[in-house]
Amino acid sequence: QVQLVESGGGLVQAGGSLRLSCGASGRTSSRLAMGWFRQAPGKEREFVATITWRGENTRYANSVKGRFTISRDNAQNTVYLQMNGLKPEDTAVYFCAATRLWVGLQESEYDYWGQGTQVTVSP
Repeated sequence: QVQLVESGGGLVQAGGSLRLSCGASGRTSSRLAMGWFRQAPGKEREFVATITWRGENTRYANSVKGRFTISRDNAQNTVYLQMNGLKPEDTAVYFCAATRLWVGLQESEYDYWGQGTQVTVSP
């Protein structure tokens, strides 16, 4: 089992930045790709970004490409999501997830999930 805990959410004005962190514990020796998803009120959870275990490959949703950056520090068992140029439409609960696959683009491909952290972007 792998436990994931997100942090770093909060309230920010449009155009601002936030960095989310996701700490992993448990069977962190497993080679897991990591991802970020988000769920806005009244909407389904959607893919945001993913990174392979070694960090050599990343993928992003078109809506965040060029503004968000996913990275990881395996020595610290932590994955990050740097969010710049935030927009009100980025407001959502952001979830960290882990998959045994080389990379995961869909919610169904992930095995472990965190509880989420709220990001609110004011106009």
